[in-house]
Amino acid sequence: MSVNSDISANRARLLDTIAAAAETAGREPGDITLVAVSKRQSEARIKAALAAGQRVFGENRVQEAQARWAEQRERRPDLELRLIGPLQSNKAEDAVALFDVIETLDRDKLAKALRKAMDALDRHPRLYVQVNTGEEPQKAGIAPADLPDFLARMREHYGFQIEGLMCIPPVEEPAGLHFALLAKLAAQNGIGRLSMGMSGDFETAVALGATSVRVGTAFFGARDN
Repeated sequence: MSVNSDISANRARLLDTIAAAAETAGREPGDITLVAVSKRQSEARIKAALAAGQRVFGENRVQEAQARWAEQRERRPDLELRLIGPLQSNKAEDAVALFDVIETLDRDKLAKALRKAMDALDRHPRLYVQVNTGEEPQKAGIAPADLPDFLARMREHYGFQIEGLMCIPPVEEPAGLHFALLAKLAAQNGIGRLSMGMSGDFETAVALGATSVRVGTAFFGARDN
C-alpha cells in the first residue's frame, strides 16, 4: 500500500474506533476531535494526512511547527494547529502567532508572556492548562491541588478564558485513573474540554470524557529512522 492509502486507512479506522467508543459511553462521536500528532513526521506523511481530510494537528516544538506549517497556513485556512509540548516563555510570541490552541499553560511566567504576546499580535489562541495528574517531578503541569488557585489567577489576573485541561498520565500507571481525575477536576472548576488519550489509550479517554485525543503512531505509523 502507498503512504496515502495507509494513512487514509489509519484515519478512517481511528474515526470508527472513536465513534464506537463514544457511542458505548452514550456520547456523540462528533464531540471528540482527532488530533494527529505530526511531530518529526515526513513531508510525505503530512501530505497524505491532508489528502485524507485531516485538518487538526498537534506539534510539540514551536520551531519545528513553524518550518512545517507557516506556509501551509496561508493556503489552508481550515487548518487547526495545537501546541501539545512544553512552551518556553521566550517562544510565547511565536506560539501565539502560529497556533490556534496552546494546551500546555502551566505557570505564571508563561501566562505573563502569553498575555503580552496576545495583546501585541491581537491574536488569541484557545488555552488549556496542563495538569500533572501523577505529580511526577520530571513532568510539566500544575499539581491537582494547586489547580483551583492557578485557574483563578489565569482568569482574574490575566483575563484568560481557559477552554480545557490536558494531561499525560504516568506510563507505569493505569491511564484511566488519571483521565477520571482530570474529568473530575474539570467538572469542579467549570472547564468544558479535556485533551487526553494517545495511541494506546484513547478509547479509555473517550469513555471518560475526552473531547480531543492526541494520536501519533496509530495515525501515521511508526516513524522512519
